[in-house]
Formats: sequence, structure tokens, C-alpha cells
Amino acid sequence: MLVSIILSVVLFFSVPGWAAEGEVFPDLDINDPVALQEGSRVLEEELKLAARPQTYLLIDLVSGVIQIKARGVDLHRLPIAVWTVTELPRLTGTFRLTARPPVVRRKIDPSATTEQEPISLSDMPTEYRLSFTPAMTMDVESAAEQGAMGWIHATSRKAWKHLRIWRQYLAGVQLPGEAPMLNVTLSSEQARSLAWSTVDGMPVVIRRPSEP
Repeated sequence: MLVSIILSVVLFFSVPGWAAEGEVFPDLDINDPVALQEGSRVLEEELKLAARPQTYLLIDLVSGVIQIKARGVDLHRLPIAVWTVTELPRLTGTFRLTARPPVVRRKIDPSATTEQEPISLSDMPTEYRLSFTPAMTMDVESAAEQGAMGWIHATSRKAWKHLRIWRQYLAGVQLPGEAPMLNVTLSSEQARSLAWSTVDGMPVVIRRPSEP
């Protein structure tokens, strides 16, 4: 195990796809063996995905960001305002999205003489649930963007709600063995971007913090 961890750390600096971006996890605490092992695990999963011509998600709960990636290169980063999770130890391996978020499609007017606009980013939902296999769900919520105070108020309100859910979980209200549930709060624009970027079967890897 130690050899595997050391090898992965060396790979942080030698994989061509990441060479131009510096360290894969610049916030990695190399003095924390748990964090080091987690970084090694995530890198190993990501190397498998980066070997294929596909886009995938890296949900980094340590850095608080969702990365849309291909071939190990960042295509887009979505900052996470707030997140909560249940069954954190079970968020290992690669999950695959079973279906894209539902979109309310515009009605086409057959009598229109001008070309009608196709679906755009603005048509994407801002709050939705994503389901994965193996069993895991991720609820995406959007924070109200009504200036700085509106953002703080919405984020604080949702953080308090998430704290209550987490306390219930710790108290044993949720049954052990339930599918993991991840809840993330993004800005409305970022939530739409995530919905726009997802495809059926999209791989997802999650980097977990050392402590919840």
C-alpha cells in the first residue's frame, strides 16, 4: 500500500495531461496519511478515465469544486458554496450517471416562418437530482443571487438545513446501508452549466475529506 501511495504521488508531477496545470491536488497535505491515501485513490481512478476520449466529473469535496475534465485536463470548474453528504466512507470507486437532468423543452411552432432558437444554457434547470450506479444520488440546489447579502442569506439557510440533516444521520435516523446522498449548492449559472455538461453514463469520481 505504501509503495502504491508513493507511486501515485510521483505521478502527480509526471502525467502529461496534468503537466501544464501543476499539481493535481495543490491543497494535498502530504503529512496527513489519510489525505495522502485518498489522493492516491482518486488519482488511480482518474488515470483510468483519462485514458479514454470522454468527459468525466471530479467532485472535489476537499477543495469545494466540481471539475469537468477530459484526458485529465480541466474543461470547467464549478465552485461549491455548500455541501453535505451521508455515507461518506462509501463514496469510493467510479460512479456513472444513469440519466441527465430533465429539461422542459420549448414547444416548436410549425407555423413559424422564422428559425426558432434551439435549447440553450438558459433552459437548463437550476435544481435537480442526479442518480448514479452504483447507487448514489446527488441533489443540486442553487443559491439565490440577489447581491452579496442575498447569497449569504441563502447559503446560511441551506447550510443550517443541511446541518440538521447531518445531525439526524449521526443520531441514527437514517438506516445504515442506505445509498449515499450528496447535496451541493451552486450558483444558478453553475447549476445550469453542470446540467448542460452531463451525459448519460458520465463517470464521476469523488474526492473525500479526511473528516466530514
